[in-house]
Amino acid sequence: MVSSDQRRRQLAREKFERQQQRREEARRKTRRLTVVIASALAVVAVVGVTAFVSLGGDDKDKKDAASSTSPSPSPSASESSAPETAMKIDKKSKYTMSLKTNQGDIAFTMDAAKTPHTTNSFKSLADKGFFDGTKCHRLTTQGIFVLQCGDPKGDGTGGPGYTIPDENLTALGKAGKDGTVTYPAGTVAMANTGQPHTGGSQFFLVYKDSKLPPTYTPFGTMDAASLKAVKAVGTAGVTGGAADGAPKKAVTISKAAVDKA
Repeated sequence: MVSSDQRRRQLAREKFERQQQRREEARRKTRRLTVVIASALAVVAVVGVTAFVSLGGDDKDKKDAASSTSPSPSPSASESSAPETAMKIDKKSKYTMSLKTNQGDIAFTMDAAKTPHTTNSFKSLADKGFFDGTKCHRLTTQGIFVLQCGDPKGDGTGGPGYTIPDENLTALGKAGKDGTVTYPAGTVAMANTGQPHTGGSQFFLVYKDSKLPPTYTPFGTMDAASLKAVKAVGTAGVTGGAADGAPKKAVTISKAAVDKA
């Protein structure tokens, strides 16, 4: 016969195991920040098939993301609790974000009239030194061609603690039959979970024309010198020779600043 003390211990153990399971599931989800893409190779092979590139997480997560038909939650969606930063910019002005990196300076222009929330958030974060000392943790060299930056953790799971709304989604035209538009080389756009209004601080720099669903806020345009610097990182490839992962030419942002153009 089980004593009351034994029963209490058993219930406590079962409760602990349930908590551990939930925590592990939460950790596994927060390792996944996915950007939904229409893979060029997949489109060629099977019309209408889309692939998902995992932006962070272990090998199992990457395989899951590659075969999934729905995006996974991200830190910006599951951990955000703070309100969006107060609007302080001039919505009629253009701003330039300058990134000093070990691979050369990268700068892009933001039009506050088209992307006020994104521009305001990036200026606020840059003014606080949020991006200083961070690295661009992800490079893709097949299907889409982007360098991913803006994660304070450097592993694809970090963010500012709040989310911002999607903006300017019609700027690149109407989606084609495959559900994508072309994000031209030089474009800077927000990463998200694939769900609406889940942008945080992570952004990607497009160094070669890339086809994506029009669900990622295009908020900046690199100048020629900056695009050249990012292309050089893309040409060097991914560590280990994979199609996506940490860039072989590690990119660290030492200082970020946003000023009126």
